[in-house]
Amino acid sequence: MKLIHARFSRLALFLLVSTCVSAQSIHAENQAKFPIKKAPVVLISIDGLRPVDWLSASAEELPTLNSLREHGYFAQGVVGVTPTLTYPSHVTLITGSSPAVHGVYSNTSFDPMNINQVGWYWYASDIQSQTLFDAARKAGLKTANVHWPVTVAEPIDFSLPQIWRTGHEDDRKLVRALSTPGLQDELEKKLNLSYAQGIKEDLEEDLNRAQFAQALLELKHPDFSTFYLTALDHNQHIYGPGTQQAKDILKTLDKTLGEMIVTTRKVNPKTVVFVVSDHGFSTVNYDVNLIGAFLQNGLIQYDVASKKVTGWTAAPWFAGGAAAIVLKDPTDKAAYAKVKAVLDQLSNTPELGIAAVYEKPTISQRGGNPLADFWVEFKLGYEMGIDPTAALVAPSKSKGMHGYSPSNPEMQATLLVSFPNQKKGANLGTVDMRDIAPTMAKVLGVQLKNAEGHALKLN
Repeated sequence: MKLIHARFSRLALFLLVSTCVSAQSIHAENQAKFPIKKAPVVLISIDGLRPVDWLSASAEELPTLNSLREHGYFAQGVVGVTPTLTYPSHVTLITGSSPAVHGVYSNTSFDPMNINQVGWYWYASDIQSQTLFDAARKAGLKTANVHWPVTVAEPIDFSLPQIWRTGHEDDRKLVRALSTPGLQDELEKKLNLSYAQGIKEDLEEDLNRAQFAQALLELKHPDFSTFYLTALDHNQHIYGPGTQQAKDILKTLDKTLGEMIVTTRKVNPKTVVFVVSDHGFSTVNYDVNLIGAFLQNGLIQYDVASKKVTGWTAAPWFAGGAAAIVLKDPTDKAAYAKVKAVLDQLSNTPELGIAAVYEKPTISQRGGNPLADFWVEFKLGYEMGIDPTAALVAPSKSKGMHGYSPSNPEMQATLLVSFPNQKKGANLGTVDMRDIAPTMAKVLGVQLKNAEGHALKLN
């Protein structure tokens, strides 16, 4: 059932959408003076939204994002974490910590034998840092969520967590069973609409989830809420960033975002709205078959007839524009030397597009995956392939990718924050992603433990 958008005037948007936050860096002093002492927070993520997509947009092109920029505070860019993938980044956004600290190291769990049927880091039990949900709950605040990553079994008062398996109708039972008891039924009855399947990430599903998010706000009046939209990322993987398809998706999401903010302010005019993304995007042209290279060097055993991995000594772990390399036995010096020799050979083959290979000390310094013995970073335009039988380098199956080093400007993410009644915009420069969660904690008036970041200073 399609979501029908009601029109709203640009004047109403101007009056109801405004922004104010600030940033210096991870090292900024935690002495922010906010324009309000304590307020509810709504956090809305548009997966894959690049700053370049909205920084120069006109009111005619993207009225909501334009209003947020013109009448509030915005970051020129947000430097993300290693890897610049959806799940690690979204956990950073609610913990203020890097993956090495918060424990969600990739989108998918490490599974070299392909036993888990492409299982993702869905479960909040994998998070090792305190989340804003937990901090808010301990302060006696009500929390809510629609589709935010890594929220299965997170202690949220009103939650529709993100999870899927096959797209079969049983997935609906799975989400209902893992959601707050009775919540999905209550919202579906209010909206006369079935909740979208978790595996589906196109525009229709975003519009569906946005409607559920607004209904949740209206019914429950939470103090801290997270809402996650996926269609821009989904289509940039298919068509590439900056394409007409991506622009069309963003125009619709901009309108949806405006409606969500209007609903938020109607429910509670004091609410502070954070609009974020998790990473940027790059056009990709080539798949690099690291799995095949490891297979050819005897580090992975693969049965072609059954299309199954039958054994492994070391294996790549997909991270889009990067890859973790994990040894089965990290103390096996011979295996380590062999893997290093293979990676050195691959790095010295220019057509494979390998930008750098790091070992554990550098991985740790960058806040990356502590399970990785090596970390492979690709140049923009290259990604790790997933077909072990493909050529060593082949045309990519996707047109857009992320996961590359956060030092690449193309990987920078988005931050806009709307405080009530702010009238003038200000460019806050470049922000560290780890500072966003402590800033929200400051607005909520809660204590967020173990965060690496600090609440951002306001001008």
